[in-house]
Amino acid sequence: MTTNCSTSKKVILVTGGSGLVGKGIETVVNSGEQRDDEKWIFIRSKDADLTDWSQTRALFEKLKPTHVIHLAAMVGGLFRNLRYNLDFWRKNIMINDNVLHASFEVGVQKVVSCLSTCVFPDKTTYPIDESMVHNGPPHDSNFGYAYAKRMIDVQNKAYHQQHGCRFTSVIPTNVFGPHDNFNIDDGHVLPGLIHKVYNAKRDNTKFVIWGTGSPQRQFIYSLDLARLMIWTLREYTEIAPIILSVDEADEVSIKDAAQSVIEAMDFQGAVEYDTTKSDGQFKKTASNAKLRKYLSGFEFTPFKKAIKETCDWFVKNYETARK
Repeated sequence: MTTNCSTSKKVILVTGGSGLVGKGIETVVNSGEQRDDEKWIFIRSKDADLTDWSQTRALFEKLKPTHVIHLAAMVGGLFRNLRYNLDFWRKNIMINDNVLHASFEVGVQKVVSCLSTCVFPDKTTYPIDESMVHNGPPHDSNFGYAYAKRMIDVQNKAYHQQHGCRFTSVIPTNVFGPHDNFNIDDGHVLPGLIHKVYNAKRDNTKFVIWGTGSPQRQFIYSLDLARLMIWTLREYTEIAPIILSVDEADEVSIKDAAQSVIEAMDFQGAVEYDTTKSDGQFKKTASNAKLRKYLSGFEFTPFKKAIKETCDWFVKNYETARK
């Protein structure tokens, strides 16, 4: 558990504080974003098992947060989701229910939970927006995780309707950055590509990309998402979710993302596509019109710059990075 203290009135608890987004928020807070009336507390799984109600309740009683950013979740990439849909459903439902109900019981003033674009229907029109979350079944590859995340929106609405709670949620697109999970089998696409290129360069072998490379994704740098989540906590007043994403024009293919990694890592070897592997959803293009209505001038870190910073971090921290 890490704490950024001040003689403050706001106690902001961040669950999942050691993960990709949690570390991003901590980095931004420690880089001058913290306000004098805020005390930030970042917890990790070793501080409490959030699938256990008694541990969750005891944690909230001890820390007495006034605000919560809820990031803790069982997460994984496409291939892990395909294998463990039931586990993703059960564990995330337990975590979310415990965190939200503990927040209600101790009188938390505001909760911002983190969803995912996988909550959206598989069969839909594009771009997707916040009104479409419950319009149909999610993609079958990760339905357990997707439905568990959807239920946060249902709970937020119910807590607000029944108790007046200010519980809301954000829906980021594909997040990447320092402190990601770079596991090739269970991680998400970009950190997996970064780790593969690192191995190929080190071992003088070819770089194999799973799938065709044709799917399109909107990638958001974890430090940009961190700044937007802090804004959401402080300024966003709606209960309905808000998509936090780069613009539609900044969507890139997996092939182009892989090429950016190759350039950032200065990889000179052979590249091959293993088309026997699944591509997953072809696209999940999201509209950030709602975000732009609030923050028209927000500037995202250029994709290649963010990739370079992430690759440099992974190389520097290879021995201790999650992989």
